[in-house]
Amino acid sequence: MLSWLRDLLVLRIVSARWRMPCFLALGMAAGAGLFTAYISRAASYLSDSPETCVNCHVMNTHYVTWRHSSHARVATCNDCHVPHTDVFSHYAFKARDGLWHSTVFTMRWEPEVIRLSAKAVPVVEENCRRCHEALVHETTLATADGDRRCWDCHRDVPHGTVRSQSAGPAVFRPSLPAWNDPWGKVRVGGRLPVPEDRPAGKADR
Repeated sequence: MLSWLRDLLVLRIVSARWRMPCFLALGMAAGAGLFTAYISRAASYLSDSPETCVNCHVMNTHYVTWRHSSHARVATCNDCHVPHTDVFSHYAFKARDGLWHSTVFTMRWEPEVIRLSAKAVPVVEENCRRCHEALVHETTLATADGDRRCWDCHRDVPHGTVRSQSAGPAVFRPSLPAWNDPWGKVRVGGRLPVPEDRPAGKADR
């Protein structure tokens, strides 16, 4: 087994004539992969920063409506849209959802109005109840049939009632830093989106 792996790593399974072209092809593929990871800001997806979501411009309206909501100072996107039962399920859900989102964005399959997927609905519902546990206990008892979701009543929290991609005025749409400025910051209307004195939310602690 080890000898086969060693042969594979040094391309001994390829004739000497083709080793150099194979090394060049592998090097080009690795370089293209690293460049794609760099230009897509792949490392940012490991964080809980809401500005990561606007790497895809189709999320501009959702970002802007959240930024101007009551949730902006206490919760980030991941606080609501990712499971918090354990670390494994947190990152597994994030990876699966992220890969699907990037596929939809790349292939231009996104609808004008983006809605929660069937798998995301129970996650968001659970997070609503997790954060507002003290307030929803009696409400939960009153709706024990389980047919109601929090947003059946609270339709405008936190993204408002108009959620199409073209709903947010252009002046409020976030602008990403240039691809060759990895340490640059997202700006909204020419300013940084979060004031330095913002109270820490759950994801900031």
